[in-house]
Amino acid sequence: MKTFSSIVTLVVLATTPFLTTCAGDLAKKPIGDTTINIHSSKDDEGLTLPSGFSSIVVAENLGSVRHIAVNSNGDIYAKLAKLKDGNGILELKGGNTSNIIGFGNYPGTGIAIKNGYLYASSNSAVYRYKLDGNNQVINPDKPETLVKDLTDRRQHNSKSITLDNAGNIYVNIGAPSNSCQVEDRAVGSKGQDPCPILAYAGGIWQFKADKPDQTISDGVHYASGIRNTVGLDWNSAVNELYVMQHGRDDLHRMFDQYYTVKDNAEIPAEEFLLVNKGDNFGWPYCYFDPKLDKKMLAPEYGGDGKIQGRCADIKKPLVAFPAHLAPNALLFYTGDQFPEKYKNGAFIAFHGSWNRAPEPQAGFFVAFVPMKDGKPNGNWEIFAEGFAGGNDKKASGRVDYRPCGLAQGPDGSLYISDDRKGNIWKITYQK
Repeated sequence: MKTFSSIVTLVVLATTPFLTTCAGDLAKKPIGDTTINIHSSKDDEGLTLPSGFSSIVVAENLGSVRHIAVNSNGDIYAKLAKLKDGNGILELKGGNTSNIIGFGNYPGTGIAIKNGYLYASSNSAVYRYKLDGNNQVINPDKPETLVKDLTDRRQHNSKSITLDNAGNIYVNIGAPSNSCQVEDRAVGSKGQDPCPILAYAGGIWQFKADKPDQTISDGVHYASGIRNTVGLDWNSAVNELYVMQHGRDDLHRMFDQYYTVKDNAEIPAEEFLLVNKGDNFGWPYCYFDPKLDKKMLAPEYGGDGKIQGRCADIKKPLVAFPAHLAPNALLFYTGDQFPEKYKNGAFIAFHGSWNRAPEPQAGFFVAFVPMKDGKPNGNWEIFAEGFAGGNDKKASGRVDYRPCGLAQGPDGSLYISDDRKGNIWKITYQK
């Protein structure tokens, strides 16, 4: 375990009021063929936020920060995709950079706090650390291995995690493939049918949160047909699992007889899914076309952009977001600081696209979905943007920051992490 005294730059914790617009001012903004609501107020940190909200940067240049968790005492835990000075987890004591502890000799994405334990994942395993009465990790150099030997073939290898209230932990095992072709991403290569990957990846597995040394055979194959999920969360308001699916790529490049370059930029949707035990969401055989509002048969399996075939009865998403925006975090807000409309609603961090060309790249924002009784209750909207650093940077994809992680603080604040440079923002609300 290492202590860092000057690993990052501390930003003075001060904010100013919004520069423009009044409360409730909204604009319409298209992404592809989707129209969404956006807010147009900027704060002094350069983010566009709803009126009444402001942000501060609590840390900069931490490294490749993926998911984050905030403890009841305000300590921030940041999981790194790449080791920094040999450490894959950084603890910002008190939520600032004056006292940073590093531990965990593995890179990865997932991190969570539940019932006196810190949980974290590598790209092939899940670990937990016991916290003491002061909410400090007791033995940072010797975590307990909960799950091991999960597939890691580099592509879609994030083992993102969330926990329910009944002693279970849910782990994404992304498919190491785009569409389960015989030769991955090769023009003309057919899909394997049945797809052998689905036996060990392309879904969500449920494990016990207190049982050591589990392997995939010890877990419950909770849901299948999900290409990859980086953002997932347990919605305690309805006791259900929700995930964000990353849609597939390369429709035009591999099947230009059926799909135009514009189709490639706008299909398939990124899907917000309610996941029940035993669900199958259709990958690799199906994808969701937001224009048709249907699950469609993938071209590797005989589809042509018009045929539903075996996909007609596949469960549809709660919300279909524009293609290729890369939803990397999902958080249900349970705090009391934000206005009532946000209670139990879903925040989603969109990492941003790389493959919408020749259309402009898009994403690089945090969205909000109002929810009631576990279902969307109104249109989704952009909650926070400005991470890209300008429209030209956004269009090219060469952006300043990419939102990746979300966490709720003990006071009801929202934290957002970036995995490009390693910034963490804290969003607060004041009437």
